[in-house]
Amino acid sequence: MNILTFDIEEWFHILDNASTKTTNEWSNYETRIHANMERIFSMLEKTNTKATFFCLGWIAETYPEIVKEIVARGYEVGTHSRMHQLVYEQTPAEFEKDLAYSIKTLEDITGQKVKYFRAPGFSITETEKWAFEILIKHGIEADSSVFPALRGHGGFPSYTTPTPSVILYKGKIIKELPINYIRLANQPVIYSGGGYFRLFPYHLINRWTSKQGYVMSYLHPRDFDPGQPMIKDLPRIRKFKSYNGLKKAENKFIRWITDHEFTDIATAVDNIDWEKVPLVKL
Repeated sequence: MNILTFDIEEWFHILDNASTKTTNEWSNYETRIHANMERIFSMLEKTNTKATFFCLGWIAETYPEIVKEIVARGYEVGTHSRMHQLVYEQTPAEFEKDLAYSIKTLEDITGQKVKYFRAPGFSITETEKWAFEILIKHGIEADSSVFPALRGHGGFPSYTTPTPSVILYKGKIIKELPINYIRLANQPVIYSGGGYFRLFPYHLINRWTSKQGYVMSYLHPRDFDPGQPMIKDLPRIRKFKSYNGLKKAENKFIRWITDHEFTDIATAVDNIDWEKVPLVKL
């Protein structure tokens, strides 16, 4: 089962970087979200593909018409937090306040219950297991924040189940749809979203997708925008990750969702036998 998701944020929502951290800095950058969303809508409609959109509460507050358009076109909406901050830099109280605000904002706009969450930067790590209890408290039924490998924002390498699973934490359960990986030389290799998707050549992405029974994709509007400005103070490696492969991403993506069948989270949740998936006790 291949699941298609987008994290709806602006091109300048780059984590762990001083010049792009908060609204004080965001006001310095131009708006590109509308054109980038139209590009995504066009690709999905051209291929008749379903998707789930994890929207920032800040996007919903600033550009409510974008969230309205997502729903009007028949796609489902989850939350990507309100202010796009790393979970491991927040206290539980800060995280809960941000989450609750984002859910209310999205529900007020869409008239629909928000059931899905993805943390910015997949930043629920080994030390933020408390976040799952808060997600459950606020009605989140399925999470997609677990990055079961090491990464710049921590990752969750002890979560050795890169497939649909159920998390049990303090006697409560939540469905988890983690990022998938393929093993090369016994090392986990991520390829299904963001800079990883833009980096790897299509023949490898195609082969790896064909090998796996489960793929969780995660793309961003900026992944298809070769005209976006360069954020100058990014370290060299971050610039490479953020800007590599932008020109070819759109054609690569259309080919990917044409060669392989993708669906949204709601369809996936309905078709997974949750009684048979691994139970992960945290």
